[in-house]
Amino acid sequence: MGRSVENREIKGIIIDYKKTTYPPRGMLEGTCHAREWISAATVTWIIKEFLTSTDPEVRFLAENFEWHIFPVVNPDGYSYSFTDNRMWRKNRSTANFTSCSTGDDNSNGVDLNRNFDFVWMSTGASNDPCSNTFAGPQPFSEPESQAIAQYVSHLQKDRHNLIYYIAFHSYSQLVVVPYSHVSGPGVLTASNYGDMYEIGVRGADKLRERFGTNYRVGVSADVMYEMSGTSFDWVKHEAEVPVTYLIEMRDTGVYGFLLPADQIIPNSREIMEFILEMDRVTRRMEYYHIPFSSATYFVSNTIFITAIVLFVMIV
Repeated sequence: MGRSVENREIKGIIIDYKKTTYPPRGMLEGTCHAREWISAATVTWIIKEFLTSTDPEVRFLAENFEWHIFPVVNPDGYSYSFTDNRMWRKNRSTANFTSCSTGDDNSNGVDLNRNFDFVWMSTGASNDPCSNTFAGPQPFSEPESQAIAQYVSHLQKDRHNLIYYIAFHSYSQLVVVPYSHVSGPGVLTASNYGDMYEIGVRGADKLRERFGTNYRVGVSADVMYEMSGTSFDWVKHEAEVPVTYLIEMRDTGVYGFLLPADQIIPNSREIMEFILEMDRVTRRMEYYHIPFSSATYFVSNTIFITAIVLFVMIV
């Protein structure tokens, strides 16, 4: 996709079974915030399922879409959360360094999920480099946010058929619908807010059936807090992607960012339930037209191994 501020590659994988010439597209974004390790793990698990599952509905979604999947879009911060500070959130830019009372290193980095050029710095973001929500000196000041925006823009300029964009975060168990700076009647600013809300509610209901995990659905201002300059809001508004979410995964605060490893698979499985139901409802609403049929069980362990090696090489 591009390179980080410390010159790491932002690596991902394209899954395309070439069943049609111009398949609809979906894009998954993981680990924008470094400390949210469950994001990288879950997005990687989804890659594995798209390549190896024999479930007919997973196969349909995997084989009839062209998927662009990036488990870690903040590789510098992710690496730093392993080597120095487990709770690091931002990228590792040093361009705005200043002395912070809580420790000099806190002023390094920009919150990538406040750095996109959509209502930038209007609410829920900070101009203080010492803050975890520091939005940067200007929109798209960071190479990581630039890379995401340029990649999405290229996909849309190429075919304008990107149907899904999901940004995976943790924690709080929320399905967040665009836009994040509005509430009340303002939610209708997003042209198809009603559809996205219904799809999100149906997906959350199906997710709950798996392990009983409850997710709330709504705009960020209603279910969490106001935000601006986020990736998924930018994708919705500027790239005009119809079905766009930010998903805050497990849990609700018992473990927080330190979610135990034994919750990775249950979390991933219930997220897949959400994705499958999202696609069922989106198809019924006729956002794209591919009749459901039993997909060919084309699974490739070779491709899966390649994908895992690619992910391991991120840091």
